[in-house]
Amino acid sequence: MGMDRSDEQLVSCYEAHEREQTGVELQKMSIFERFLTLWVLLAMIVGILIGYYAPSVRNGLNDATIKDISIPIAVLLWGIILPMMIKIEFSSIIDSLKEPKAIIMTCIVNYAIQPFTMYGIVMLFFRTFFGSYLGSDRGDGYIIGSILLGGAPCTAMVFVWSILMNGNPAYTLTQVAVNDIILMVLYVPTVKLLAGPVDVPMPWSTLFISVGLFVAIPLVVGYVVRKTLYQSEAGAQWLNNKLLPVLDSFSMVFLLLMIVLIFISQAATITHNIVDILIIALPLTIQTFLMWALTYQLSLWLHLSYDIAGPATLIACSNFFEMAVAVAVSLYGSGSPAALATVVGVLIEVPVMLILVYINNKTQHKFAKVSSSA
Repeated sequence: MGMDRSDEQLVSCYEAHEREQTGVELQKMSIFERFLTLWVLLAMIVGILIGYYAPSVRNGLNDATIKDISIPIAVLLWGIILPMMIKIEFSSIIDSLKEPKAIIMTCIVNYAIQPFTMYGIVMLFFRTFFGSYLGSDRGDGYIIGSILLGGAPCTAMVFVWSILMNGNPAYTLTQVAVNDIILMVLYVPTVKLLAGPVDVPMPWSTLFISVGLFVAIPLVVGYVVRKTLYQSEAGAQWLNNKLLPVLDSFSMVFLLLMIVLIFISQAATITHNIVDILIIALPLTIQTFLMWALTYQLSLWLHLSYDIAGPATLIACSNFFEMAVAVAVSLYGSGSPAALATVVGVLIEVPVMLILVYINNKTQHKFAKVSSSA
């Protein structure tokens, strides 16, 4: 039996309601999206196997760095970030600053709470729970490495998580930029306060190169591409209907390849320190979930819209691990317990963040539908 006009309107209203509740169109998920957890697990295994059985590949990747930033990983991260930067309408960046609640929230959590909860959790694990097994040298080293991680929040990988949550590109960019500026001022005094009288070098070159590679340059390229193509209606249509869908479709492939490269480069560390890695991963994972839960509840309390709240929850629990690794290596050496703790931060970042992205997306209906006013 065919539907009359009222039935068609009812179906249309239902579909619109579903889109409003889920935040996505009613369409089939791609095979990458449906089985992303499986692909990530396989990518981790492939990376470890290649790194273990083909050490020349691992050594080559470890040598292909600029100030502790992997060039191959940077290229893949660029491939993920660039489509997001192209989509940014620059007038919306100014609008983001007019609604500062999420920015203030992440800054407070990142710099007034996260370093201190990290310190308390790792002291409990490395001094109390596993102190007799680790001993003072390894335990203290892992504490220092964890402090270096906790004092360096907000990595460029936030852009990747924002894409997976359909986050507001301009607002995500604004939050990352503000947090990176504060990081330049507070990192050294925060680490000194928690680590004691340790002469902490600030790796300015790593910081500026990372911000330049993953924020400034992609932003400029995205602006130029958008500005150029939007000069004509045909160019704008080609950008939105052809180029961006192709770039977006490669994002998951680039993410999986990046995971493979990370685990190739750290394969020797993983296979030689498996028990210690598991011990270090426990408090770091708990810390990540704790910061996520805090910002998740604060976002609900502040009535933030999901396109802002989703990325904000992960900005507040991610770590600028490139800088933490650089400091640990320069202070204590690449084979030190402190350096190992920062490397574990790299290893757990992707799988843990993907779990949180999944939870956020599944519960996005709890958040406000429209950004609240500041």
